[in-house]
Amino acid sequence: MNAHIETTLFNIGGAAPSGQPVDADSLKAALRTLGGGVSIITAGEGENRTGATVTSATALSVEPARMLVSLNRTSSTWPIVERHGHFGINIVGADHEELANQFAGRGGLRGPDRYRGAEWTTAVSGAPLLLGAVAAIDCTVEEAIERHSHVIVIGKVQGIRTGTGHSLLYQDGRYHAVPR
Repeated sequence: MNAHIETTLFNIGGAAPSGQPVDADSLKAALRTLGGGVSIITAGEGENRTGATVTSATALSVEPARMLVSLNRTSSTWPIVERHGHFGINIVGADHEELANQFAGRGGLRGPDRYRGAEWTTAVSGAPLLLGAVAAIDCTVEEAIERHSHVIVIGKVQGIRTGTGHSLLYQDGRYHAVPR
């Protein structure tokens, strides 16, 4: 990148000049402008299951089939994924907004209580998968890379189930349904 462009990019809106650390609030504000697909990450079995709502689930590779998700190291979800070696990526639609809120921790629900109000099945890996999800991807942990506050989890895809509908999006602190 040439120096003029780099300087211009870092000086937009009074942001920190190149070489200076950027504060977390500025980065969060910038990332809120980027819409992302909403997925519920699920892991564990029985009373030892939990999950989280994320916009960080994405394909790493289609051949071989690998998914990537970023989980906060201090969340209740990462230790369960690490212990069980599996996770489900449940891509949710507009009719799952309340469930997405539950898995985001709104309302104070934790662990298996987050699964209330929905129907679930158990995947080949042992991960819980949402019946009625737009799509559900069953993964086993292939690698976990701990960096800073998060763990980048690479999952080997064990199975895929597709449903109907359009995925729910999250942008500017709100959910958005894609019009049909």
